[in-house]
Amino acid sequence: MKRALKIFGIVVAVMLLAVITLPFLVNVNSFRPKLESELSTALGRDVKVGNLSLSILSGSVSAENLSIADDPAFSKDAFVRAKDLKVGVEIMPLVFSKTLHVTDLTLDRPEITLLHEASGKWNFSSLGNKSQASAKPASSSEPSSSSKPSSTPNLSVNKLDVKDGRLSVNRANSSAKPHVYDNVTIGVRDFSFSWQFPFKLTADLPGGGNLKLDGKAGPINSADASATPLEAQVNVKGLDLAASGFVDPSSGIAGLADFDGNLNSDGKQARTSGTVKAEKLKLAEKGSPAGRPVEVKYATVYDLQKQSGNLTEGDVSLGKALAKLTGTYQTQGESTLLNMKLNADAMPVDDLQTMLPALGIILPSGSSLQGGTLSANLGIVGPLEKLVITGPIRLAQTKLARFNLGSKMSAISALSGAQTGPDTSIQNLSTDARVAPDGIRTQNLNLTIPALGTVTGDGMISPGGALNYKMLASLSGGAVTGLTQMAGLGGKGGSIPFLIQGTTSDPKFVPDVQGMVSSQLKGGLGNALGNMKGNNPAGNSPMNALGGLFGKKKKKQ
Repeated sequence: MKRALKIFGIVVAVMLLAVITLPFLVNVNSFRPKLESELSTALGRDVKVGNLSLSILSGSVSAENLSIADDPAFSKDAFVRAKDLKVGVEIMPLVFSKTLHVTDLTLDRPEITLLHEASGKWNFSSLGNKSQASAKPASSSEPSSSSKPSSTPNLSVNKLDVKDGRLSVNRANSSAKPHVYDNVTIGVRDFSFSWQFPFKLTADLPGGGNLKLDGKAGPINSADASATPLEAQVNVKGLDLAASGFVDPSSGIAGLADFDGNLNSDGKQARTSGTVKAEKLKLAEKGSPAGRPVEVKYATVYDLQKQSGNLTEGDVSLGKALAKLTGTYQTQGESTLLNMKLNADAMPVDDLQTMLPALGIILPSGSSLQGGTLSANLGIVGPLEKLVITGPIRLAQTKLARFNLGSKMSAISALSGAQTGPDTSIQNLSTDARVAPDGIRTQNLNLTIPALGTVTGDGMISPGGALNYKMLASLSGGAVTGLTQMAGLGGKGGSIPFLIQGTTSDPKFVPDVQGMVSSQLKGGLGNALGNMKGNNPAGNSPMNALGGLFGKKKKKQ
């Protein structure tokens, strides 16, 4: 037993001695030119590594620094910089035959810069293209990982890892602030330029949130690495739309978004589908966050060469309210152009109520829409940050709670006697709308209020919420009084012109005296004045009727 222990101790001592002395016996720095040459040849870029050191226990060679040159068409700076590169090697061939067999690569804390042109080309597109390499391929006398000649780079490793990296994405020659992804981790197994390989990627998103990709890629397209086939499951949590930099701040778009879906690209077309859930969503500069989440189920096909896509499915839901969005989009430089249609049929108003602030729609102070349905058929055209939305909108069988239209129209009610009560019931509201950065225009507005009659007109809401509407009220039922009939207004015989001014939160209803006088003169008010001078008492004169528009009565003499 003692003899066995003694032999075991001697073996351990010899092994420890070998571990200690071998790094001194093997000059790993002599392999640096070969390592640089093989990496340069494989990547099609000039690769430089710093001082090398050997670790027998881990079976790896470490380089103090690594730099990979960028495509000279994009930048003279490095494409990748890493403080530490670990190269897994086979120890026995290294020690006994001085042959470097690489098994794995690990980049520690690398800084990677991705740049793209307006045409869609990326600075990593030329990776693997040997014509880009500044270093010459290794000579035929040097051992290589493959003896089979091929135009495809012969670099293949069991593992390729990136740890704690930083990824910066920007447009070439742009002064704009880049999108920065921190804590980037990439794990690739059985990597080769020649076949498909599995990968996993995680990163912290610009402005908050995180990204996860889990899938397969390859074989690498040697002519254009960005056209490499790819399939992956994509998971995004907590993307801050405003802080991310993905949308123009002037668009007013904000909120927190989660995404679960998949991505599949054959190098020519990218297909993606999934579900986006957005909370605290805001879609207008003057808007405020929505009170409930919005969910979008979508599917799209994107042409990588033309930089254009087709949204084949876009179901937008808010509670029980559902709208369908379809159409095309085109990337042009930093902007995305949309040409889409939004169709919504009989969406419950109660579910839409919380979305109004997000769209910048402000109801009169203290009021809310209750019950009924909203239908729309809208065209959405233009750059994302300056969209123009046009089309018919119809609101049916709803009420504007806690808004007394009769009291707001006091000047008109003095003439008509209309009383709508504390809530204003709306039987129908239809209009042709145009929503753009310069404000909201509504034409052919038709509003039916049972307690009042029918109101028609046109007008505009400024970006600041100021109202400028010219309207006509055709009174009916109890709203038609003897006073209105005597004035030749309301009922079947005429209508009352008025203006809506003020703001959306505090609208002002003002009689349109000029429009009223013009209307009555055309309708024969002059004849009525002549006939009534001799036949009616002064208290019933048309002048007193017009005075009623202002809530005034003629003083007794």
